Amino acid sequence: MELDAIKKAYRRYARLYDLYFGALFQPGRRAVIDRMHCRAGQRVLEVGVGTGLSLPLYPSGVHVTGIDISPEMLQRARVRLERGGSHDDVDLHVMDAERMSFASDSFDKVVAMYVVSVVPHPQRLVDEMRRVCKPSGEIFIVNHFHSPNPIVGGVESLLAPLSRLVGFHPDFCLDTFVRDTHLEVVDKQPVNLFGYWNLLRALNNKERLDPVVLDATA
Repeated sequence: MELDAIKKAYRRYARLYDLYFGALFQPGRRAVIDRMHCRAGQRVLEVGVGTGLSLPLYPSGVHVTGIDISPEMLQRARVRLERGGSHDDVDLHVMDAERMSFASDSFDKVVAMYVVSVVPHPQRLVDEMRRVCKPSGEIFIVNHFHSPNPIVGGVESLLAPLSRLVGFHPDFCLDTFVRDTHLEVVDKQPVNLFGYWNLLRALNNKERLDPVVLDATA
């Protein structure tokens, strides 16, 4: 999907996003933040923070930076923080996740919830997540991936041409994603309703990757 199509899709979603995707996706948000084992003083980057549904779930003392391509979604996140009174350790920025303005090695952990099947170039996204994450850090991803079930997978394939309308790629393949991004996945678990989504935990392997590989994903 192109960036303009993503912006248009989430401009449409912003007002009703929490209603449609709040409760449905919240178990996955809670699961990944629990799995991150964040400690006070650590710096976390959340890519695609959206309306900020995950922000109240982070432990106290963790500094969270959230970015999103949609100003409309981020505005709702800011309102959420103001109403909750828990915004001292949170920074929000409108930013393209494939071209982040942060310095390298800025964050202890980087997480992307329901994002990798949305962005135009998932390889560039993961490359940027690696770059801004410390070498000793971890990368976490929660996302829907193409179902191995022939019926469900068939429906996803039929919906694929409508990706510009729905705002994501319904037929996004896990194996292809991991292969193309060279993610060093060390843990995978199903989350949300029927386990239809997956939580991935990966080590930041940028120091072990061949520079040629990194250049190829840029």
